[in-house]
Amino acid sequence: MKFNMPDAIDVIEVDSSRLLHRFITLPFKLYKDDPNWVPPLVAERKEFFDKKKNPFYRGAKTRLFLAMKGKEPVGRIATCINYNHNEFHEENIGFFGFFESIDDYEVASKLLKVAMITLKKEGVEKMRGPANFSTNHEVGFLIDGFDRPPVVMSTYNKPYLPGLAERFGLKKVMDLNAYLLTDEIPIPERHLKVVKRTKERNKIKIRSVNLSSFDEEIKVINNIYNKAWSRNWGFVPMTEDEFVHMGKSLKQVADPDLILIAEVDGEPAGFSMALPDINQVLIGLNGHLFPTGILKLLWNTKIRKKIVGIRVMTMGVIHEYQRRGIDNVFYVETYQRAVKKGYRWGDLSWILENNELMCRAADSMGAVLYKKFRMVEMPI
Repeated sequence: MKFNMPDAIDVIEVDSSRLLHRFITLPFKLYKDDPNWVPPLVAERKEFFDKKKNPFYRGAKTRLFLAMKGKEPVGRIATCINYNHNEFHEENIGFFGFFESIDDYEVASKLLKVAMITLKKEGVEKMRGPANFSTNHEVGFLIDGFDRPPVVMSTYNKPYLPGLAERFGLKKVMDLNAYLLTDEIPIPERHLKVVKRTKERNKIKIRSVNLSSFDEEIKVINNIYNKAWSRNWGFVPMTEDEFVHMGKSLKQVADPDLILIAEVDGEPAGFSMALPDINQVLIGLNGHLFPTGILKLLWNTKIRKKIVGIRVMTMGVIHEYQRRGIDNVFYVETYQRAVKKGYRWGDLSWILENNELMCRAADSMGAVLYKKFRMVEMPI
């Protein structure tokens, strides 16, 4: 499908492998001079967009669009009707995501208008984003913290992009916080004593995930995940197929010592996952592992130990076990294990701005708020 626009800007639907490649690689042109941008792995992105391979699409309807100025792409956007989200939250909304544009309001507004028209035809009442494609993937405009590269599975955009969306009429609906913790700031001794007492008083046991029993562990973790986050804003439950699919992908870069399960009296009570920040290697691969990229990846991760940071990307406690200090136990346990293994810093993200419990836990550890992301929406 093609949306004809004046001034030689057309918006076309991605309906071929050739156009999908152009959709995926557009940011390589937009960010070529940005030292903090991390190129995605093109092959991984193509697999993500493969509706036959990715189980996410069984519960969602998506479309991809490119803005063209003559023969050159100058922007892109995707739309998503996430049926699982709408059913779980009893909402009737659509999402936009993978939004990129040159610094030109005309291009950005036409892309957002096409997304709005596409979603309105599906009968939804609001457009929200950016979401690539859900809170289980990457979400939010980066609005503060452009001085550092993004960590694994987090968004990065040109500073002007949120302003173009706001000018179109999209308004803030939620901010997401990212905290930075370094080994230069030791955990306060009093905090360590509190955590020790918390573990003893509540009979909390922390164990590493057993990757040799991957299938069994995935079921345990999926159950915790869907229970622990069920009351969080924007949360979307993951089917077992989705969880297995994502788990197999993350398993390739996971450090099992940093994937933790909390048990109380032998019962699973919470789950925390920190991933090595593989972006520290990807930033130098230009989107390709072959022919030399895989060697460089192995060299940097296995030999030179270039990855010195982690992202604590998922941490949650089942409701009946909340307010027992398990979140603090997770933070301390992750910090101590990570430092012991030679990691120098950790990104704690993202945390909803209204999640006072988790924000306080990060503050008490000495973490500093260093990035903010924003979700926006508008009625359509």
